[in-house]
Amino acid sequence: MALNAVPLDGLAMHVLVFNPGGNSLKVEVVRCDPEQKTASQGTKLIDIIVEGIGREAKLSRFSGKKVDHSEPFEAENYADAAANILEWLARRDEVPPLDEIECVGVRVVHGGDRFTQPTEITEEVSGEIMDLAKWAPLHNQRSVEILPPLRQRLPRVPIYAVFDTAFHRTIPEFAHRYAIPPDLADRHCIRRYGFHGISHRYMLDRYAYLAGRPPGEVTIVTMHLESGCSVTAISNGKSVENTMGLTPLEGLMMGTRSGDVDPALIEYLMRAENLTIEDVMELLNKKSGLLGVSGKSLDTRVLMKEYDTNGRARLAMDMFSFRVMKSVGACLAALGGAQAVVFGGGIGENTLSVRQRVCDGLRWCGLETDEERNKTLIDMEGRISTDASAIEAWVVPVEEGLQIAHECAGAISPKTNQSQPTGSRFPASERPVY
Repeated sequence: MALNAVPLDGLAMHVLVFNPGGNSLKVEVVRCDPEQKTASQGTKLIDIIVEGIGREAKLSRFSGKKVDHSEPFEAENYADAAANILEWLARRDEVPPLDEIECVGVRVVHGGDRFTQPTEITEEVSGEIMDLAKWAPLHNQRSVEILPPLRQRLPRVPIYAVFDTAFHRTIPEFAHRYAIPPDLADRHCIRRYGFHGISHRYMLDRYAYLAGRPPGEVTIVTMHLESGCSVTAISNGKSVENTMGLTPLEGLMMGTRSGDVDPALIEYLMRAENLTIEDVMELLNKKSGLLGVSGKSLDTRVLMKEYDTNGRARLAMDMFSFRVMKSVGACLAALGGAQAVVFGGGIGENTLSVRQRVCDGLRWCGLETDEERNKTLIDMEGRISTDASAIEAWVVPVEEGLQIAHECAGAISPKTNQSQPTGSRFPASERPVY
């Protein structure tokens, strides 16, 4: 079945994408063409990142997955970084002039239960995003900090927030509820929201495109594995489970985050180590995970080089792989089976040992890995399961910038197609239900 896109007045649309991280700001200029059906069919005109904001910052430009240029950069804070990036872009011949940008898309990590689709950022919306920073303080605050220079330099260009939590709003109540009194949970909007939705949605649509199926007919498990990690169960194009919860701390072991721990551990550490609640949360968020266990690095490529000689590096990798495999198995059980498991994110795309261990642990459901394919596909798209495997395994390099631009383009498409939800790029009869 053809997946026809909504036309954008027959013209390409240029979207400027800002993706704030913990101490970095990733920026892309994307051309969305009127005939494109999925985010992956957009064209990335430039891809840069400013790292070390507030310290000795540098700007790096990417060609594919590799850095082809780096330079020192002035970025005392996120507003400063955004303003100087706009100046830097204005001098580039490979991107359109800034006055030809038709939309700015900003990734926002936490949308709570208020934002379920791309939303134009007004002053009121900015305030609500900051209110939700109580659950994602570093990330939501960064998304708001970059707004003043954007509005100053591009005063007539709409700025849209695209929320990591939006894709997961279809998680059913029995899965998103915590086992605490419902009236308490409702009073404070406490529930499992799920995160990395932009990435999981990209993997869904890209797998659907590769498999030749409408997204609404796809049932898969997707893995976003990098500094932050999560696994999502997708049933007929809808997210029905994600390993993260109220905040991005719940779930898998991550780069610096602990993931799931016994809640009583917090009180115990406060008493045993004479720590404040802030100290313990700092420990769980920034000094745990791969970095904390290994004592070496959060980069799995570094840890795998020492796997046979460094016991803590080996323990960190074994723990990480086991927890991913366990979560994928749980999602497969929740779905009652799936067509495929999909690896994405930096670790999923380049650490073949993690992929092999996860797939080996899923042989019970008929997944058979082709070891040569797995060795070959580093930072590349492709199938790593055998042709005879009962369930497929794929690697899909995630392009969050393309997904954000695609959703923004859909959000500001002509109002003639009133039957579609904001951000949809599919006709009403064929679109996935998000």
